[in-house]
Amino acid sequence: MNTGHTRRPRIRAASAVLAGTLALLLAATGCSSKAEGGDKGDAADGVRTGPGVDDDTIRLGALTDLTGPYATLGKSIVQAQQMWADETNAKGGICGREVEIVVKDHGYDVQKAVTAYADIAPDVVALPQVIGSPVVAALLDDVERDKMLTFPQAWAASLLGKDAVQVLGTTYDVDMIAAVDFLTRTKGLKKGDTIGHVYFEGDYGANALEGSTWAAERAGMKVAGQKIQATDTDLSAQVSALRKEGVKAVLISAGPAQTASLVGVAASRGLKVPVVSNAPGFAPQLMETPAAPALAAMLNVVSAAPAVSSDLPGVKAMVAAYRKKYPDSPVDSGVLSGYNAAKLIGEDLAKACEAGGLTREDVVKAHRSQSDADTGLGTPQDFSDVNRPASTETYVLKPDAKAVGGVVNAEDAHTAPGVEEYLSGR
Repeated sequence: MNTGHTRRPRIRAASAVLAGTLALLLAATGCSSKAEGGDKGDAADGVRTGPGVDDDTIRLGALTDLTGPYATLGKSIVQAQQMWADETNAKGGICGREVEIVVKDHGYDVQKAVTAYADIAPDVVALPQVIGSPVVAALLDDVERDKMLTFPQAWAASLLGKDAVQVLGTTYDVDMIAAVDFLTRTKGLKKGDTIGHVYFEGDYGANALEGSTWAAERAGMKVAGQKIQATDTDLSAQVSALRKEGVKAVLISAGPAQTASLVGVAASRGLKVPVVSNAPGFAPQLMETPAAPALAAMLNVVSAAPAVSSDLPGVKAMVAAYRKKYPDSPVDSGVLSGYNAAKLIGEDLAKACEAGGLTREDVVKAHRSQSDADTGLGTPQDFSDVNRPASTETYVLKPDAKAVGGVVNAEDAHTAPGVEEYLSGR
């Protein structure tokens, strides 16, 4: 869409921020008063308003990583959500108001994120992006107190059960149940086999391990776990340990650098077994590394979102628009994730406006009233039960260096056998 003729929203994090002025934003973050969740009164159009909303503007917040280990992901999400804001404003905004996104970079530093939240919380109505399980965990109490609808770019089941916090799609454990099912259906794993699982310490890895362990036990198999830290980028020792265990496949719940090391080392040492990763463990840049041939041969990715190379009309339109707006940026899963989250926030805001209010409480209520939210970018989502993932359906993706985003859909979205049993017993 061409939005060049429209009035630009007052975005505090423009391209110059992405190019290197984030330090100024961080330097400016200091102690500020805690946000109040109550009404500010009725606007001129009769709509109830609160923090982050006035007669002309709806302000959203993003706590992202533009300088830390997930900087590439953060940039993709920020730009995708900016694109959505520009498109939305070109169509007249939401509830007669222009959308503005206030972006703060925390560099995956929890303390910086806490400070950044305190800085922007009084001035935004919702957070369509918060990167990092440890960051979200540190902010849970504040977000709940402030009734701030928050979409984490994190998928740990520990984030369920909070009215204002919405994990989009599946959780890590559900994905790993699907991964074990995929291995038994397509890779010949059977009762008595051992599956390796390399995982980050913390909520991400622990939750993924819960799913793999449950699914393996259900199938009569064993999981050999290898816990690693985010700073571990040479997984030679872990590959050696898994060879000794005689694993027939390996699951990995870590970052792209760890996935590349695991698969590359395993291939070079003759451990040529199937590897399945959680979605955060893959990035298209891996297909430009020496590990690319091994990744193409051995790796699959389980994801709640389709590949950005998908033929879904909504995905194709988004990719085309993103390439036009950001021709020098790769199109990766962060683009799809960020754009989808922004569209969902937009639907929540529109629904809240129709009901007469844009306070934080109104936005949360509008969000939780949706049981079949469908942006056309993947599977429909049910937000009505705070204790369940919004979706139980997963795609299986396959690395492909020639594809947009470096992956293609290998299997369409489906709910793996056992997922409902697992969730009902949790």
